[in-house]
Amino acid sequence: MSIGLALLVSKDPITIQQFTLALRELSISTHVCQEVPESIRLLNSRKFEAVVVDLSFGELCGSILDEVRVSPSNRTAITFAIGGGAMDSTAALRSKTSFVFERPISMQSIRSILKPAYGLILRERRRYFRCPASIPVTILRRNMAEVRCHSGNISEGGMALISFVPFSLDEEVQIQFTVPGHEIPFSVKSTVCWLKSGHLGVRFLSLSSEQKSQLQGWLSRKLEATLPEFVTEKFRKEEVSSAMV
Repeated sequence: MSIGLALLVSKDPITIQQFTLALRELSISTHVCQEVPESIRLLNSRKFEAVVVDLSFGELCGSILDEVRVSPSNRTAITFAIGGGAMDSTAALRSKTSFVFERPISMQSIRSILKPAYGLILRERRRYFRCPASIPVTILRRNMAEVRCHSGNISEGGMALISFVPFSLDEEVQIQFTVPGHEIPFSVKSTVCWLKSGHLGVRFLSLSSEQKSQLQGWLSRKLEATLPEFVTEKFRKEEVSSAMV
């Protein structure tokens, strides 16, 4: 089971092989892209927990890294640059990333950078984790009858709902539901953020600190159940560290 997906933008076969293997050791899948325009398209259509950019593309790398920061789904992704050595002329591009791999690259040097970054990747995965869950939901609408439906999935930021009742994009609603295993019901001001036939997505607008903590804890346990054992142990350590901050 993969804990996340990394976009690797590089044309070098050896670099691609090294990073694919190193990321696989951490249960992170890799999507390799060898063209700048294609990488930008992917950033606008898929969610990545990490983005690794080979600076051998030169100034074009700037457009990739800029796209990461304006992408609705990927602006908080963990970014890495693969440099050409300490004396190359890519300082401005390096400053746009969180971590830098220096050439010549070895598996050991890749692992040494990925180790401190791993916790951030796990945190990013949790933030966007959508847990499949079918629970009863009541939608309250202004001056309209309430709608009873079920969820399709839940994340920290909102939920997908199954309903054939027509809604409007950006419509503000009140969502009422109870997280499985908990007794305290949620009543959250939300907005409709996408619509499909028989489905809609809502984004939470008013989660209290207590509700957010409760939802995060439930999602963390659900995510943890999907992870390989060695990742689970690391995940638990990250949870403890976050709780102490």
